[in-house]
Amino acid sequence: MKRVAIQGVEGANHQIAAEEYFQGEEVQVVPCNTFPELFQAVREDDSLYGIVAIENTLVGSINSNYTLLHESGLSVIGEYKLRIKHNLMALPGVKIEDLTEVHSHPMALAQCAPFFRKYPNIRLIESDDTAASAKEVAEKGLKHVGAIAPKIAANLYGLNILAKGIETNKKNFTRFLVVKDDRAHIETAELLQKNKINRSSLVFSLPQAREVGSLSKILTVLAFYGLNLSKIQSNPVVGHEWEYLFYIDLTFDNYTRYIQALDAVRPLCGTLTVLGEYEMGRQSHEE
Repeated sequence: MKRVAIQGVEGANHQIAAEEYFQGEEVQVVPCNTFPELFQAVREDDSLYGIVAIENTLVGSINSNYTLLHESGLSVIGEYKLRIKHNLMALPGVKIEDLTEVHSHPMALAQCAPFFRKYPNIRLIESDDTAASAKEVAEKGLKHVGAIAPKIAANLYGLNILAKGIETNKKNFTRFLVVKDDRAHIETAELLQKNKINRSSLVFSLPQAREVGSLSKILTVLAFYGLNLSKIQSNPVVGHEWEYLFYIDLTFDNYTRYIQALDAVRPLCGTLTVLGEYEMGRQSHEE
């Protein structure tokens, strides 16, 4: 059995991502209220995995999670790209016309707002979580309140789905990272043995005595060794004005060349940390 820490209650998209990533294995989710709580739980229990949303195709990167990942010391051991589907649900017997409010996470409400133009009497109310909204409707017996949440939440909390796939953009994906306290690098070693490592996540800073073109020199060296830069994200270093940490994702087909590239760029960086080496993740079906 895989025990996986998720942010949010049962029925959240994090749970769907965990179950699909560990497809074919029994998964027990460990709900956490916040992302800092999730990282702490995984740090304190080396048998626990964590799954963390890191970026979305509509709203971009979740910057705070990059910082939490770096500070946690946990390793990225995998990734999964989940198609986000929003469903309107309510108590059994309730119709859309009966609703006066619909609760959900602000992003979910924004992504479904055009659907509700047909129902001007329904107020859209922001909450902390999609699945938690569904749970509240069920537990409190709110007959005039609906929730926007994943299908799994309706199944868990005994709600009826009134409308499926009400999101406007059908190309809405969230990328999740699978993290673990992998000090012995057991997971990485197994993938390396099977020749499956083709992606890595790194974070680096520029030297204090910064030369013109410092960043471009690092990226040029990575390109010279045949590495593809698939993602770059800069976050400010708190307390050091105008200094940044650069988070990058690389893809490659030659692990030896990848290691050579790291050796070549280290002297060009102020600091360089490997956050994880793993296999490029699968993507869930759009429909």
